[in-house]
Amino acid sequence: MLGKIKRSAGAILAMALSAGLGGCELLPFDLGPPLAIVQGPPPGVAHGPPPGAPPGVAVAGWGQTVVAFGSTGEGEVDGPYLLDAGDRLRIFVYGHPNLSRLYTVDQQGMVSVPLIGDVPARGRTTRSLGKAVAARLAARYVRDPQVTVDVAQNRPFFILGEVRNAGQYPYVSGLTAKAAVAVAGGFADRADERRIQITRRRFDGLIEKMDVPPDYVVQPGDTLYVYERWL
Repeated sequence: MLGKIKRSAGAILAMALSAGLGGCELLPFDLGPPLAIVQGPPPGVAHGPPPGAPPGVAVAGWGQTVVAFGSTGEGEVDGPYLLDAGDRLRIFVYGHPNLSRLYTVDQQGMVSVPLIGDVPARGRTTRSLGKAVAARLAARYVRDPQVTVDVAQNRPFFILGEVRNAGQYPYVSGLTAKAAVAVAGGFADRADERRIQITRRRFDGLIEKMDVPPDYVVQPGDTLYVYERWL
């Protein structure tokens, strides 16, 4: 019961802060797990909760910045893996070895396939991309193409702040924030080991910022930031 009261108080405070500060980005406060700051469209473009907001999350305001308090499932990945820039894919077209190779999703979210050119991949599953490639091939070039798409290598994650070796690292499934810090050489001497921020770009163009616990599951493409402790 006490936990519910704290979470409710956090949501109410978020509304007050959002109303008082307008479109300014709020600093992360210790008001419950985890804090999400979502940068939305310009004021007046949209109203109500942002599209794709996780269920059970209290949302305050909707303009330049949305502040959300609540749990999003301890970092669990919701649904199937969705592709984005940096993913390396293995596309196989049965009977066409010249088309079957490794492809990389570029910064525009496309894969460039011989004969059919750029195919949108961002936000799609491997199955959806395979159907799109097959449809384009069938339109002009290949009769009844059989296409499969697999992820050969996930896009990397990034880690900054108070770690010994900040930079870009290969993503592995199930990676937690604590494990990501270990990959980067561990915490630096001035690190606040209890405060890690994750910045995540969503497929609708919004940006989430969350203060997360050490066991929070990282997603491909995330940027982690380890805070400096003050004392």
